[in-house]
Amino acid sequence: MKKHFLIFGLLLLSTFLYSQISVDSLVEVGIQYHDNGEFIQAIETYKTALDIEPNSPLVNYEIALTYMYAGDYQNAIKHSDKVIKKNDKYLLQAYLVKGSCLDYLGKTKESIKLFKKGIKKFGDDHLLYYNLGYNYYNIKEFDKAEEAFIKAINTKANHASSHLFLGYLMYEKNQRVQSLLSLHFFLLLEPNSERSQNAYNLLQSQLSGGVEKNQEEPGKIDIFLSPDQLKSEFGTIDMMITILEASKSLEENEGKSDDQMFIENTTSFFKILGEHKTKENTGFWWDFYVPFFYLIAESEHIDTYCYYISQSTKETAVDWLKENEKRVTDFAKWLSEE
Repeated sequence: MKKHFLIFGLLLLSTFLYSQISVDSLVEVGIQYHDNGEFIQAIETYKTALDIEPNSPLVNYEIALTYMYAGDYQNAIKHSDKVIKKNDKYLLQAYLVKGSCLDYLGKTKESIKLFKKGIKKFGDDHLLYYNLGYNYYNIKEFDKAEEAFIKAINTKANHASSHLFLGYLMYEKNQRVQSLLSLHFFLLLEPNSERSQNAYNLLQSQLSGGVEKNQEEPGKIDIFLSPDQLKSEFGTIDMMITILEASKSLEENEGKSDDQMFIENTTSFFKILGEHKTKENTGFWWDFYVPFFYLIAESEHIDTYCYYISQSTKETAVDWLKENEKRVTDFAKWLSEE
């Protein structure tokens, strides 16, 4: 009798191991299809895996993710709910997929509620905070979006998207210095992508803001700032940025290239910020960005930094980086040690 039980147990074990190997193999194939953008094939592969193991958190999460990328948000939510109901593995990922799909369906308030629930359940997670901030940004609740993006950055300092959208957000709030700081940090993390081009162009357009040529008196430059900018905690620095931009027209700067002026003005901007850092000037902007950029401005790497963050848009920057590979390597080494 014991022999029969042993044989039966071995059969059950081998059946389980075979099905598990089959499911894992199918998931690997499905992920490959997904990564190649072949979403229909990926979904069909995951369906086969679900025939073997219908309640698998892994398979339900992966098929939900692919449905989301394919634009089938209802099915993505359906399979995310299966993972959430099981309350086991891939739970955080299921929250992220479901929350994103709710937002895509126009159910942003439901999405916000879910992300808040996720934060309460899982604690600090940069992706939950980022998605929460993104939702608030889309419905123009800018103060709440700012708070969420900052929490995302405090949770994971190198999360590029949080810096990018914080930069966009502060631009919408007409807070130029804060926007510039966020965009600078994003461009350091992600210097050469389509998003980088948009961020760099926004950075440059803000640098030139507040300066206009006087139409009645040629050669004269008019400088102006909005009341909100002047009242800001960075009001003095905002004014100095405008003055730096206006200085391009001075005789002493004639003949200097755009790259030279960008390096000089960026150095001045970072140093002015660092010199205004006091015990009274505290908080995220002063404590996270300002000391970091002040160090760069004071280092021998400021030229490299400026060319590095400009590479998505400027051919001169690309050429300089190719011709100065050792300086780029030295900059990267210096950053890793700071």
